[in-house]
Amino acid sequence: MLFNSYIFVLLFLPLCLVGYYILGHFKFYKLANVYLFAMSMWFYGYFNPWYLFLILGSVAINYLVYRMMNRFDNHRKQIFISGIVINVGILIYFKYMDFFISTINMIFKTEWELLYIVLPLGISFFTFQQISFITDAYRGTVLDYNILEYACYVTFFPQLIAGPIVTHDELVPQLQDDTKKKINFENMSKGLYLFSMGMAKKVLLADTFGNAVSYGYEGISMLNSTQALLVILSYTLQIYFDFSGYCDMAIGIGKMFNIELPLNFNSPYKATSIDEFWDRWHMTLTRFLTRYIYIPLGGNRKGKIRTYVNIMLVYLISGFWHGAGFTFLVWGIGHGIASVITRAFKDAASKIPKWINWIITFAVVNLLWVFFRSDTIADAIELISRVFTGGIAPVGDGFASQFKLWEIDLIIDKIPLVSKFISVDLVGYLVLTMFIVLVPNNACQRMLNMQPKMRTMVLSAVLLAWSIMSFSGISTFLYFNF
Repeated sequence: MLFNSYIFVLLFLPLCLVGYYILGHFKFYKLANVYLFAMSMWFYGYFNPWYLFLILGSVAINYLVYRMMNRFDNHRKQIFISGIVINVGILIYFKYMDFFISTINMIFKTEWELLYIVLPLGISFFTFQQISFITDAYRGTVLDYNILEYACYVTFFPQLIAGPIVTHDELVPQLQDDTKKKINFENMSKGLYLFSMGMAKKVLLADTFGNAVSYGYEGISMLNSTQALLVILSYTLQIYFDFSGYCDMAIGIGKMFNIELPLNFNSPYKATSIDEFWDRWHMTLTRFLTRYIYIPLGGNRKGKIRTYVNIMLVYLISGFWHGAGFTFLVWGIGHGIASVITRAFKDAASKIPKWINWIITFAVVNLLWVFFRSDTIADAIELISRVFTGGIAPVGDGFASQFKLWEIDLIIDKIPLVSKFISVDLVGYLVLTMFIVLVPNNACQRMLNMQPKMRTMVLSAVLLAWSIMSFSGISTFLYFNF
């Protein structure tokens, strides 16, 4: 089920909140968790009920691994390794098997038939979440959770499909706290505010940039230098507003349930180095990779060379986690190389003006997003080359028209001088969005300090209503593909 859909906003979410708090009001606390789990299953299985067998099987297997490690302490390590192998094996089969087959066919000129496996929604996220759980259980840092608490932790619907990647100690104690099952109107208002902001990011900003990106990628060879540069920048803004918008909505929904979910974005395009970028972008993934891969590999404790090797391995895994394709590997390796260079020349970089470091970082991030978005490495190289070989020329009506919204044009058309410029919508979008990503605090930070007032209520209502009216062009979230 999509957050940006009529059934979610007008039926599922109100029904889920009302039922949850009615059960909490009458002190049916365990039944409230059962209800939340059942609603999460409806949310996950809405498009394809067969997905339910996968996620329920995954939950059952990992909970069994957790219990067996506690019961058979002498075989704790073997059980833990088996659990990791099962989780990784499931992920490899559903996400990477066709990639491996096609790669083998390409290298060895074989003709093995592809399986054409449909990627289950959120498998990368809930698999990593459960790997973190059984790893912590192996280390002895997990308290005694029953199967219902564990199932609710894994399947809590706001963060189920695209994160944030939540650890057990962040969520389970909140699910166990019966005081959180009573409605809190301040949390409800803050959650609604953040949900509205995230919805506007997705529907009004990300999807509009997505139109321009799709237009550009459909005819890369026809782009001039101006258009190619704008396509690259448009995707940089699209993926940020799309993914951070989803996370804002997830955190906002959690707040409506009195549940705090971790921050996943902290104005990443303000970063002045690649390392700072990853401290701000998809923060829960960075935390997972650091805690469960980088540190166990030795981190930075075994000398510079080993540190650089560990960094490259982590970024390689990050790239491969995002998608089964060579473009994602190039994207991951590129960030790894940039991180190594950043660390190696940290002292020299500190002497460079901050604004120059920002330009370099932003340029590198934009460049690597091209590989992330492109279907092939050849497409990525062609798009980048068009920036330098396409020739300086006007944007053109076809590209500029991708930024037109009828509701905005109703106002623009009444301004005689402005209405004559076809690119006014494009310029407005770029100025507005670059201001949003570079100047104010992010929406989550504003929510924390927000005092419910009439103006915030009106703003939330307007953005939510505007977004709902734009649902006719519904699109899925980008990270559903990863």
